[in-house]
Amino acid sequence: MATNVQRSSSASPAPEKHKEAIQFIEKMTRNTDKVQANVLAEILSRNADTEYLRLYNLDGATDRETFKSKIPIVTYDDLQPIIQRIADGDRSPILSAHPISEFLTSSGTSAGERKLMPTIHEDLDRRQLLYSLLMPVMNLYIPGLDKGKALYFLFVKSETKTPGGLLARPVLTSYYKSDHFKTRPFDPYNVYTSPNEAILCPHSFQSMYAQMLCGLYDRKEVLRIGAIFASSLLRAIRFLQLNWKELCHDIRTGTLNEKVSDPDIRQCMALRPDSDLANVIESECSKENWERIIVRIWPNVKYLEVIVTGAMAQYIPTLDYYSGGLPKVCTMYASSECYFGINLNPLCKPSEVSYTIMPNMAYFEFILHNTHSGSTNNVVDLANVEIGEGL
Repeated sequence: MATNVQRSSSASPAPEKHKEAIQFIEKMTRNTDKVQANVLAEILSRNADTEYLRLYNLDGATDRETFKSKIPIVTYDDLQPIIQRIADGDRSPILSAHPISEFLTSSGTSAGERKLMPTIHEDLDRRQLLYSLLMPVMNLYIPGLDKGKALYFLFVKSETKTPGGLLARPVLTSYYKSDHFKTRPFDPYNVYTSPNEAILCPHSFQSMYAQMLCGLYDRKEVLRIGAIFASSLLRAIRFLQLNWKELCHDIRTGTLNEKVSDPDIRQCMALRPDSDLANVIESECSKENWERIIVRIWPNVKYLEVIVTGAMAQYIPTLDYYSGGLPKVCTMYASSECYFGINLNPLCKPSEVSYTIMPNMAYFEFILHNTHSGSTNNVVDLANVEIGEGL
């Protein structure tokens, strides 16, 4: 499978620091089958002594043929008793030779109930790798993103502990609370208006208030606005509708609303009085018509970064109303189980979004649609997937 990273006619040349990332994407996707074979071999060799692999007598084999002939296709329900043992405190090498660091919880949007995904610390490196590829691709289509900031509404969710003492939390909460995010090096292409303290605040109102306030102060520097889901960005707009008077007061006086009591937020927010800015925001937000409010408040925004596929597609007309039809960019395909791939044509229409699976992220197999899920005869390797094939 070869995937050329194409540039649109308006694309800018990739800066030197991004060329290596683009070359990496090309290398991985042009050698999909070889990369997949290496990924599988590494998984099998590193975990050869786990209880699960010993159960099927691989005897140290790392080739694809032996793997397919001996390891059955399973569902989460098949593995749930083993996962529960780990959750209950069994620290023996059951599924992984590396210690399980935490559990990632699925959203439940697919099957209706949350699942626990055991993960190891090294998985953070894989997720960070995929994040590092997003801006090199984006810069091919929209130039100058290093000249401003991103207003992303990012939030942590609640976490629990399993009976065995391991954390169980959503994948994004895990990432935001990791050093990979909190101590990330400065990158002019990824400068956020929101301080870490606001993103990591567990109180949703206080977090949103602080992030919105920072975004308003930096209104002319904001080049892109986003949230994980389209619905989340619309919640932010609704929040502005309900709280613009208080936000304007804080900007005009250089004070922080007493409803924001989180000590970390209050310590990091160095506010300055700006009556001119408050007047601009008040003038726009007090109008009855909120059409194009995003570009009225943030005049230099070039696109929205939100998921607008699947169930989120219903929010596209509302986003268009508030943004004046700004491009809606879906950058990556990810889940609690795995980060899969990236969108190499980020300015495409929402109905045309597709993702290129990065073969280094995991070992992938696909099952033909309407076939028995337990049969290996109908399993298709990543390199052999064909367009239009029902998977």
